[in-house]
Amino acid sequence: MRQENSAILAFDQGTTSSRAILFSADGSMLGVSQREFEQIFPADGLVEHRASDIWQSVLQVGREMVAKAASLGLTITAAGIANQRETTLIWDRKTGDVVYNAIVWQDRRTSTHCKTLSDEGHLQNVRQATGLVLDPYFSATKIAWILDNVDGLRPRAERGELCFGTVDSFLIWQMTGGVRHVTDATNASRTSLYNIRNGMWDADLCHLFDVPMAMLAEVQDSTGYFGDCRADVFGQAFPICGVAGDQHAATIGQACFTKGSIKSTYGTGCFMLANTAQDCLLSENNLLSTIAYQINGQVTYGLEGSIFISGAVIQWLRDGIGLLSTAAQSEALAASLCDNDGVYMVPALTGLGAPHWSPSARGAIYGLTRDTGPAHFARAALESVAFQTYDLIEAMRADGIAPSGLKVDGGMADNNFLMQFMADILELQVDRPALTETTALGAAILAMLGSGQTTTLEQTASLWKLETSFQPHLDRSKRETLLAGWQTAIKRTLLDCC
Repeated sequence: MRQENSAILAFDQGTTSSRAILFSADGSMLGVSQREFEQIFPADGLVEHRASDIWQSVLQVGREMVAKAASLGLTITAAGIANQRETTLIWDRKTGDVVYNAIVWQDRRTSTHCKTLSDEGHLQNVRQATGLVLDPYFSATKIAWILDNVDGLRPRAERGELCFGTVDSFLIWQMTGGVRHVTDATNASRTSLYNIRNGMWDADLCHLFDVPMAMLAEVQDSTGYFGDCRADVFGQAFPICGVAGDQHAATIGQACFTKGSIKSTYGTGCFMLANTAQDCLLSENNLLSTIAYQINGQVTYGLEGSIFISGAVIQWLRDGIGLLSTAAQSEALAASLCDNDGVYMVPALTGLGAPHWSPSARGAIYGLTRDTGPAHFARAALESVAFQTYDLIEAMRADGIAPSGLKVDGGMADNNFLMQFMADILELQVDRPALTETTALGAAILAMLGSGQTTTLEQTASLWKLETSFQPHLDRSKRETLLAGWQTAIKRTLLDCC
């Protein structure tokens, strides 16, 4: 039951930053704290994080929000966690010492391993059991790489001395003082080791990827009891009652509770997820089948398209080549042009995700002339996000999902130029909610459910409120010309990587 003077603490641990957001019992946002942390690029296609950076950033933001709750006279009654998915950590079961940097979901180092497995004919069996493709995006080959490239780890893993975890598992381990090694069904479904049809770790998949099952966490509902956060961690003890991968949490926060409803989150990458209810669809168009959420033992499935680079391309323009001083500057630059002047950017900075799945693809810019300037780069970068979204929508349509509109969230959803261009290119209504922190809201809702402060998802639907609807109004012939230019750019990029 909901308590007076209570609050929910939601952690949104993302690829480039960690956030803690304090919510009231009615879903209002009371405070937010955010810390960025370093991205490590050891070589082309490799992306890592220091586990200590992840944890320290979570500690800082969590302590700030616990102090905020105390200043408001509120007690935190439950916490929820949403996390960057597929990112892989391995640590010592006794000491908690992490044995290698976290290998991030964007990392491409296991491309050859995935191709070998595909060439050996394993793709269909993997897809049937997991809903996923054979790609270095997912956790299994990352685990194997760490075990095979750090001396002495494999025998220790086989003896049960090591734990594997996605970021949620790692955070829960830290928060509970090493008492709990757990994950939820959504995160498990992104490892390539979990059978999403029978809801179990799959011994055959573990054998295929050479991952000892002794390393794996206990899998629970997204509203399960994940343990008690110790009082000495953040300054107050509280139960962890809701966990989901960030895109699954955003699906909850966007109130996509009915079959066919679709949300798309624009952060470092872009992730579109459609609710398919109890139907575990096997895509014929290179989309992913996944567990959208699991509550009271009931699985709700989803169909997902993953774009590896969306907000990260703006970050690259800012930090990588210095064309922007702030990410927000991209909107004004793009809007300063009446057209893209034939300049297209394919932001395959870490390969291409759905529906192309080309880990060896590299970023490209086409149509440069002497007149091309920073505004063209900014516009081409933003337009590339809409074009990639179009590719996902078309793949979903081909798989039988007919969207009537698209709910958007994430940092890039605040960019009005991008949202309007998105509506024009998709020829769909694009709805931006009043609260775009839907990932954290989803984690909070799961914690409310898990702690008994609300009883059904449907009761939380009223927490979603519309801020702006973007309606398509671009001339159809202009739209077709723009799309033709994009398709040419994609084809050239794919040809170049073969």
